[in-house]
Amino acid sequence: MLLLIEIAVTLLRAKLRQSIIAAVGVMFSIAMFVTLLGFMNGLNQLLDGLVLNRTPHVRLYNELKVSDKQPIDLVRFPGPSTFDAGPYHIIRSAKPKNELPRLRNATAIMSALEKDDRVLAVSPRLVAQVLFNVGTTELNGIVNGVDVMKEVQYYKFKDYLVEGEPYDLATGNNAIVLGKGLADLMEAKIGDLVQVTTASGDRSMLRVVGLFQTGIAEYDKVQCYASIKTVQKLIARPSSYYTDINVKLHDLANAPSMAREFESRFSVQAVDIRTANAQFETGSDVRNIISYAVGVVLLIVAGFGIYNILNMMIYEKLDAIAILKATGFNGRDVQRIFLLLSIIIGLVGGVGGLAGGFALQKVIDNIPFKTEALPTVTTYPIDFSLKFYIIAVTFALLTTWVAGWFPARKASQVDPVEIIRGK
Repeated sequence: MLLLIEIAVTLLRAKLRQSIIAAVGVMFSIAMFVTLLGFMNGLNQLLDGLVLNRTPHVRLYNELKVSDKQPIDLVRFPGPSTFDAGPYHIIRSAKPKNELPRLRNATAIMSALEKDDRVLAVSPRLVAQVLFNVGTTELNGIVNGVDVMKEVQYYKFKDYLVEGEPYDLATGNNAIVLGKGLADLMEAKIGDLVQVTTASGDRSMLRVVGLFQTGIAEYDKVQCYASIKTVQKLIARPSSYYTDINVKLHDLANAPSMAREFESRFSVQAVDIRTANAQFETGSDVRNIISYAVGVVLLIVAGFGIYNILNMMIYEKLDAIAILKATGFNGRDVQRIFLLLSIIIGLVGGVGGLAGGFALQKVIDNIPFKTEALPTVTTYPIDFSLKFYIIAVTFALLTTWVAGWFPARKASQVDPVEIIRGK
């Protein structure tokens, strides 16, 4: 085998310029493949994270709706005969029952969920619709009462704070964090007092301790955050009053099935993260398909370059092939020599491509990227995942081997008698 490798290296040196061009083609393809996939996946994580980081895996809530069975449906009117189905019941403008949008037995539900081994974290939430009074103007808003420290730990709440600290919200009385868009409309700063009117007409003064920005303008114009105790006090509800329970799971793939299980088990409405954000997964899948398609095309193009170079080398080295066979090398040996040529080109190009791809990723990762919509992002996103490098070098070696196999097979079938007789 060492002799075959020496012969392959000698043939490469004889056509050094063409060999370098082929290796550069592979190197360029791998570098672009790694860079493109790293950038696109980093971009996917950034865009999806804008919503998915703030979304529970399973959300339990109580949605007010009209009852499926109205009281009149329970009345049976006998018909004139046993074959008569009786009169039809027609109800118009049915209204839901006059009840609060709270979760019944929320404390017991959370206790049961915390004992479930599949559940990572459980956090309650209380959502209240309010009006912010700015002079004679009233602005719509939604105050989310949350367990602040759990929001920081499991929902990356701190990453979206552009001013203020989560600790101030967790420990402060009558404290609130405003969305950046809403704060700009009210010209509210840290430490200012804002007047809030609830749906029942009660008014309260809340102190601004922070501003957050998710990058979704419409969301930032209405959403605000406060501690659960503050919101319960704001709308005059008891300490057991919650409108939502957010659940984080150990395995995201279990979210759809567990949402259905919780819905049946606790007699509440439940929605999983995939159902609530299906459009984001669809967008990510499409971008990933495009990225892989472009990268694979680049590697295939490089493979055709190797194929052409080896083909030309065979025609130019017919004499050498004939001499090799005449001196005792069989067709399989000749085929191995040209396959080694292809693999050496692939290895050299692969190593160079991985280094080049990593260098390009580092360059992109340090390019400034600043936008008001994404205040926490300062550079372009890059995913340095090892799997992209493994996929790239594996596919590159496979492509170069396939590209070299056909010329190598042709070289193994050369008849040395005909070549020497022709000379």
